[in-house]
Amino acid sequence: DLNNLKVVTVTSDKYADSFGFTEEEVFSALDEYGIPERKMAVKQWYDGFTFGKVTDIYNPWSILNYLDTGRLAAYWANTSSNSLAGRLIREGNKSIKTSFENLMRGKSLRAEIDEQIVYGELDSDGQAIWSLLLAAGYLKVKQFNAYETEFGEWKEEYELELTNFEVKTMFQRMVRRWFGSVSSEYNDFIKALLADDIKAMNGYMNRVALATFSYFDTGKNPSCEEPERFYHGFVLGLMVDLNDKYILTSNRESGFGRYDVMLEPRKKEYDAILIEFKVQDTEEEKELSDTVQAALRQIEEK
Repeated sequence: DLNNLKVVTVTSDKYADSFGFTEEEVFSALDEYGIPERKMAVKQWYDGFTFGKVTDIYNPWSILNYLDTGRLAAYWANTSSNSLAGRLIREGNKSIKTSFENLMRGKSLRAEIDEQIVYGELDSDGQAIWSLLLAAGYLKVKQFNAYETEFGEWKEEYELELTNFEVKTMFQRMVRRWFGSVSSEYNDFIKALLADDIKAMNGYMNRVALATFSYFDTGKNPSCEEPERFYHGFVLGLMVDLNDKYILTSNRESGFGRYDVMLEPRKKEYDAILIEFKVQDTEEEKELSDTVQAALRQIEEK
């Protein structure tokens, strides 16, 4: 039997420089291959891993593949389907999806990390996903704060962000796969949105929404909040597909039954787009036309 193992995790300083290539090693290799001008691009893609207080650790698998092919790509992401991480995000609660949206925007999140998390707890513990993503290398520690509570309990809070551009690319592909069954209709919806073709938008959105409601739900705890489910997936899809042309911000006022998305153009030649989601209040709005008018009033008031 194998007993009394000592686990060295990503938050430990021990063996910190043994899990990957240091920046000095990577830059030396690029010099040797005669491509020193690619250092900053390689750093953006493959740097970012942290082990304890040691930073600037590079993914060795990706570096070796890059040196072999000379092409920047998500090599590490292609080593597995990443299905567990994708499922936990897709089926996660509103807080998880909101935090994931922020991560995709380049923001960070604060979380308490449990390095003893076990597989069976991933579905029951709403915050366990961040411990998993940190341990798996998808997230890195930006900042760390340890403190003692008023009850004498020792707490550790971590500020986390996506590790690097390779990881972000992997998550972008994951979001696109969420719409795989309706990819044609979704792409046509995006085209209609940019062309201001409201009639076409309506038809395509209905088909996309109906197809994705069940996909964004969890089999164990199905939600009755269908608009909320569609909203999260829809916003993430827009973020991925329109990121090169628009800065996307979203706001939820779920207590009032409305959610909005604002697409701010990166260049002046594009139009700004504001999308208002309105859930029908059957007690106050007898017809869908009443709901539409309420949504239009909300846009005008803003």
